[in-house]
Amino acid sequence: MAEVTARVKLIEGIQMLGESGSGHTVVMDGAESVGGRDMGLRPMELLLIGMGGCTSIDVLQILRKGRHVVEDLDVSVRGERAGEDPKVFLKIKVHYKVTGRGIPPQVVERAIRLSEEKYCSASIMLGKTATIETSWEVVEPAA
Repeated sequence: MAEVTARVKLIEGIQMLGESGSGHTVVMDGAESVGGRDMGLRPMELLLIGMGGCTSIDVLQILRKGRHVVEDLDVSVRGERAGEDPKVFLKIKVHYKVTGRGIPPQVVERAIRLSEEKYCSASIMLGKTATIETSWEVVEPAA
């Protein structure tokens, strides 16, 4: 079993510094309406960023193992939250834009499906409360 660690330390107000066990940091804060100064990412935004990063890594690894050259990958993630506490994500839309020469669409679709169903821990966990809708496109790079 692999352990993952994190630490969150108060800066001031409700602004926090998050530090990963691997030594990377991120500043989090809230909107002014909840006592923050809007000087950092919201924790729920970080969840969506984490999910986008997790699935992006999976899709890239799968495509590269298949010897496809990905010139760019842009994953957009949009979440809709419940109106009442706990304001969990109820719906998440993920759109993948894969740029590369001659990458068959069915290969991209398979890579995304494998990430969603087998590899991306973040997507699988968030899928326990949210419906996840996926769309994708393959773009040929400009000549």
